Amino acid sequence: MSRFALLIALLSFTTLVQAEGSAEAGQQKSLTCSACHGADGNSLNPEWPSLAGQHTRYAIRQIKAYQSGERQNVLMSGMAMGLSEQDIDDLAAYYAAQPAVLRTADPALVPLGQQIYRGGIAEKGIPACSACHGPKGVGNLLAGYPVIRGQHATYTAATLRAYKSGERKTDSSYSQMMRNIAAGLSNEEIIALASYIQGLR
Repeated sequence: MSRFALLIALLSFTTLVQAEGSAEAGQQKSLTCSACHGADGNSLNPEWPSLAGQHTRYAIRQIKAYQSGERQNVLMSGMAMGLSEQDIDDLAAYYAAQPAVLRTADPALVPLGQQIYRGGIAEKGIPACSACHGPKGVGNLLAGYPVIRGQHATYTAATLRAYKSGERKTDSSYSQMMRNIAAGLSNEEIIALASYIQGLR
């Protein structure tokens, strides 16, 4: 297959992934979600994630993880159980189409957070976060890696701690990548990294 043909195939696949749901229908279905995630997917509570601008493929996988019990949360598990395949596709399409609010990092934490994000920690065998999530934190749609830039530092730190403890296991498709990485991070490093990610743009 030529490079041009491969590019066309990838673009077609990307279009299919993004076109499965209806953003308009998703907006109507998101009314219940807005209590925690904000009317436009930008959460006001730092303990709850912002969903605006998130890749559809990733959002769909997370909702299905709540439905299957692979991922657990008292509020989200209950909300997800009543959603049909079409509901999930529509919600993912709606949130993917919303512009994300960009936030700032704590200047005092930027040096350490930036070092980990861009270069990893060689002595611990921790790779750079940017290798999967991109230099600007926009993730990778085709690989299923999420957009993380601008995400609340409080939520990101909690997520990293959940991977570190083994409470969260939704990285099983990627050889437990996030659990292995988070296991090597100290709490100081988690806090700095989460703050840096919050300020990515």
